[in-house]
Amino acid sequence: MSLDPAVAARLKRNEAGLVAAVAQERATGQVLMMAWMDDEALARTLATRRATYFSRSRGEYWVKGETSGHTQFVHEVRLDCDGDTVLLVVDQEGAACHTGTHTCFDTDVLLDAPA
Repeated sequence: MSLDPAVAARLKRNEAGLVAAVAQERATGQVLMMAWMDDEALARTLATRRATYFSRSRGEYWVKGETSGHTQFVHEVRLDCDGDTVLLVVDQEGAACHTGTHTCFDTDVLLDAPA
């Protein structure tokens, strides 16, 4: 599977050839997780509507929920203005975080909204 050359030309990849991918829940707007994608992972996501990421530690592709059942159905994919981050608007089934929580951003609040 290959990425549309017009899309590929707009991507600003890091030294490992990856772009940040942020998953946001469609129903709530809540940020669920951040992972990495290369051109192939993005192409697979666009073709299948199943969130596909690249694991830096394992050096392989993984489809969110393929083993856990905690799937992400992708409704929208947006590229930020700099071309270095992709936003996936998803329907999350189950936990998004590998720790079993709904979001990866609910544990350590460093600064909370003022009262």
